[in-house]
Amino acid sequence: MKNELVEALPMLRAFARSLSGNRDRADDLVQETVMRALANRDKFQPGTNLHAWLVTILRNQYYSEGRKRRREVEDAEGVHAARLADLGAQQSHLELDDFLRAMQLLPDEQREALVLIGASGFSYEEAAEICQVRVGTVKSRVSRARARLEEVMSGGVPLPPVETAQRSAREIERALAARSG
Repeated sequence: MKNELVEALPMLRAFARSLSGNRDRADDLVQETVMRALANRDKFQPGTNLHAWLVTILRNQYYSEGRKRRREVEDAEGVHAARLADLGAQQSHLELDDFLRAMQLLPDEQREALVLIGASGFSYEEAAEICQVRVGTVKSRVSRARARLEEVMSGGVPLPPVETAQRSAREIERALAARSG
């Protein structure tokens, strides 16, 4: 199990970064996920999908922390984020920034479903198990997320501030590089 857990780390990091939009928070989520998985390894059923089990732990941890953080305000005016801005030098960077900003407009459930299916490579059935919903619910969330992204990317809805996308772009690029490398 330990070897499989180590092999799952790049996938967990990519998923955590896509959910949280923050590298440090994502690394904390992955660390907490690994600690919980090791502490509860007796609850894992051999022969089942370890990746789905780990993603479920990570997802539950993310939402638990989110409920705790609702009252916290972090850089509400974007002063710190503005200082961290790193403008892309090529058109593809600008397009990626727009896409990441558009992703921020999606509800958590839709963004999560889209990342599980589109970026993490889970099947609809596995994603439904991770999210603890029916397969049709996952399909619906992915469909609505794609439709909403199309609407936003075609200019139908204003995008959030650039600083959000620039920070997220660096984090997602690192996560994708870790996953493919």
